[in-house]
Amino acid sequence: MTDLPKVRAALAAWYERWKRDLPWRRTRDPYRIWVSEIMLQQTRVAAVIPYYDRFLERYPNLDALAAAEEQELLGMWAGLGYYSRARNLQAAAKEMVSLGGFPREYAAIRALPGVGEYTAAAVGSIAFGLPHAVVDGNVIRVMARFLAEGGEITSAVTKNRLREAAEEFLDRSEPSRHNQAVMELGATICTPKDPECGRCPLAEWCEGRARGLARELPIKKSATVIRRVERALLVVMRNGNLLLWQRPPDAAILSGFWELPEPHQLPNVSFGAALHQFKHSITNHIYHFQVYEASVGRWAPPKDSGLLWVPLEGLGGIPLSTTARKALAGTAQGILFR
Repeated sequence: MTDLPKVRAALAAWYERWKRDLPWRRTRDPYRIWVSEIMLQQTRVAAVIPYYDRFLERYPNLDALAAAEEQELLGMWAGLGYYSRARNLQAAAKEMVSLGGFPREYAAIRALPGVGEYTAAAVGSIAFGLPHAVVDGNVIRVMARFLAEGGEITSAVTKNRLREAAEEFLDRSEPSRHNQAVMELGATICTPKDPECGRCPLAEWCEGRARGLARELPIKKSATVIRRVERALLVVMRNGNLLLWQRPPDAAILSGFWELPEPHQLPNVSFGAALHQFKHSITNHIYHFQVYEASVGRWAPPKDSGLLWVPLEGLGGIPLSTTARKALAGTAQGILFR
């Protein structure tokens, strides 16, 4: 890469002028920065902000997070998805409490539960000024276009090449600002489908733009086949109670979370009105849920079924899955509030 001082200066000037005002950018507290980075994994900024504020109000420090009841913690996280993140947060908080505080070295941060290379680099550079480049999807895209990288970006060889380029590009005198600037550029200007090259501070030096390849880069594998699945969820009420089932502690996903039952779980169920329908996407699956009002007569759930009658006023105190929340939100003017 040529003219690196000029490129870094142009990026820094752009960032200082155009950066978004995000709550985690108003602090150097490693705890708060770490929480934001974990929440932002595979989750949009707009979705994270309200959760971030509520989470820190309830758990303002490592001690509070380490001491949290798991069901309450999962309830606070409900809706963000990828719930192993919440459990890893608490496991890491407990570890740090035992160590006496937040570690200040990259290797120690990287060793925390749920922390990978990207998160360790982000927290380390932003909170402590450690000279490690962040490499996430946004950064990969920016570097691939900037260098006109022709390799397929999921290959190890290409990833390593772009990681090395990001390290070379890093402004080691201001790693916090630099890393945030590159991520901001990828999130707001050098976007996946419609990069705004005319507004990019790196346009003058960008090889992808110079070769007319910006919209074709980075090179990716063929799109994953999307599978569509139809399922039904049942809203079963009795005397102010809602029938739910809890995933077991050893469940592969969403362990401990509460769900609405499906028809195969309830013998002799009687279907009522169709309440509403919604879609929910997980990786390469799109689920089409139809929500029905239903009844089970005098039937009582077996003890080992995970099914339980839960008072409506108690719903706020348990971790409901995202699909259960979506299903019940659609009944807000109907069955739940008659």
